[in-house]
Amino acid sequence: MSSLNFEQLKKDKRVIEAKRLLKEALREAQENIVEVKEANPDLVDTYNQLLKEAGRLRGRDLFFPYLGSGLGKGALVELADGSVKYDFISGIGVHYLGHSHKGLLESSVDAALEDTIMQGNLQQGLSSVELLRRLVDIASQGSSRLAHCFLTSSGAMANENAFKAILQKKSPASRFLAFRKCFSGRTLATGQMTDKPEIRAGLPTVLNIDYLPFYDATQPEMSTHATVKALQEHLSEHPGEYAAMVFELIQGEGGYYPGETEFFKSIIQILKENNIAVMIDEIQTFGRTKDFFAFQYFKLEEYVDVVTIGKMAQVCATFFTEDINPKAGLLSQTFTSSTAAINAATVILDEVANGGYLGEEGKINQYSLRFIGHLQQLSAKYPDQLQGPFGVGAMIGFTAFDGSMEKSKAFIFKLYENGVLSFVAGKDPTRIRFLMPVGGVTLEDIDQVCRIIEKVLM
Repeated sequence: MSSLNFEQLKKDKRVIEAKRLLKEALREAQENIVEVKEANPDLVDTYNQLLKEAGRLRGRDLFFPYLGSGLGKGALVELADGSVKYDFISGIGVHYLGHSHKGLLESSVDAALEDTIMQGNLQQGLSSVELLRRLVDIASQGSSRLAHCFLTSSGAMANENAFKAILQKKSPASRFLAFRKCFSGRTLATGQMTDKPEIRAGLPTVLNIDYLPFYDATQPEMSTHATVKALQEHLSEHPGEYAAMVFELIQGEGGYYPGETEFFKSIIQILKENNIAVMIDEIQTFGRTKDFFAFQYFKLEEYVDVVTIGKMAQVCATFFTEDINPKAGLLSQTFTSSTAAINAATVILDEVANGGYLGEEGKINQYSLRFIGHLQQLSAKYPDQLQGPFGVGAMIGFTAFDGSMEKSKAFIFKLYENGVLSFVAGKDPTRIRFLMPVGGVTLEDIDQVCRIIEKVLM
């Protein structure tokens, strides 16, 4: 018998039976969640009052009139007005296993048994050590030099921690390079990095960022030449001043623009010659290609110095090499994250690693091919209404109509009314954006969602 009282608690027959009963109750509650469903008329007035209250309390209305009931089933989610919709944006990439996943229910019960809700700087639990072990093992595969991982509670903070570690190591160099149309977050520093001037209106400059054009798949050689030229011009203008370049290997905010291995290597070679760190922002891409990391997908393992992840992992993290390992005190915070989120992260990593998600024949690639195939057919059938699709893996998008923000927003709200959650991304053109809940979706769900898309296009 274990000498730890907590281990005995987890193995207690009453706890085991309670979890069995909870999963049984969940399964029975999900039996009526099988397809898109309209709102219950008896709940609509109360629901609308709650929406107004939410907008008043937060100072701004919700983007969608969405308030979840607390129950779902895979890609389907029940709202508090009794309606059921397909969630194909998954909280902009957070609900990786879909809604009401039994494995996450069980891991949350285990978390509830623990002595505290949150884990943090002074008091980590055994579950955080297990998560760190798994994350570093995944990140350090192949020729990667990533040896350390610092957990945090948001993607923006993972990027903030990366910036700080890099700036300390590369001091006095303080400038950053990034791609145009990148998105890094909305904090003071990450908002500075994000190539959206409107989100930092009225805020002081805290980082100096210079932008490079991203890869253009229609003109690969020309775009590579243009980016390299722009990089060399920046280096000539600010010699010795650059600490790092931040890479989004697949740009999400712009509308899912993937780069290309040789394009990235052409840039990285120059960065390495100039002692500039290579930082990969994988807040969105982690777990959404045929490999765990997009830097693995693009075969860049040997070059990366710092990598950040978030969203699907529930707990966000900053990975770094021994060279970048910061001095004591630079990275610290009261909260790492909740024990429930830490436990959930381990469940999700196990599911991806052992559930047939990765590789050419894996779920991610097969679901992607199914979705892309349907959208290609719709694009051929309705060339004036749908252009694309674009993206990689579970990150899929297309341009609707003329690609204007006005028509794109009208389209996603019409799609919402018909039972599918999506989002917009980028401008000139604005694209319709999907992040499939890979662990909760089925091929039949994809087929049905594409039928709804066609209905809205017509």
